[in-house]
Amino acid sequence: MGNELTIAEKKNMVSVLTANPLGDLIKPLTHEILLFDSYVAGTTHIKDESVFDEIKEGDKLILQREPENRFDENAILVLNEAGKKLGYIPEKDNIVFARLMDAGKYLTAKVEHMEPKGSFRQININIYLVDF
Repeated sequence: MGNELTIAEKKNMVSVLTANPLGDLIKPLTHEILLFDSYVAGTTHIKDESVFDEIKEGDKLILQREPENRFDENAILVLNEAGKKLGYIPEKDNIVFARLMDAGKYLTAKVEHMEPKGSFRQININIYLVDF
């Protein structure tokens, strides 16, 4: 038991690896595979709207599973690089991505386009599978 290799938290393994000196060696070995074009849902429910002023087109976004969500068991949070909530992957799009993430795959997103639309902000994103 003492010599076993275990992974305590696999959901952010790529970010753990790339956030330390070893990551400089691994980064050239990773590439992003475009899976889908979507948008950020629920932007009207964000209390601190200043978070939208902190992002711009081309920014990387963090996708994080939220299985304890009482409205959607496949919920995937969309966060900026500082970890602030922007909204969710739309429910109509999230089942495949949730299954991939639950299977240990690392997904990320990038802001494709942003524009205000009445009382909400439309944030179009591209969803990527990080492969290494």
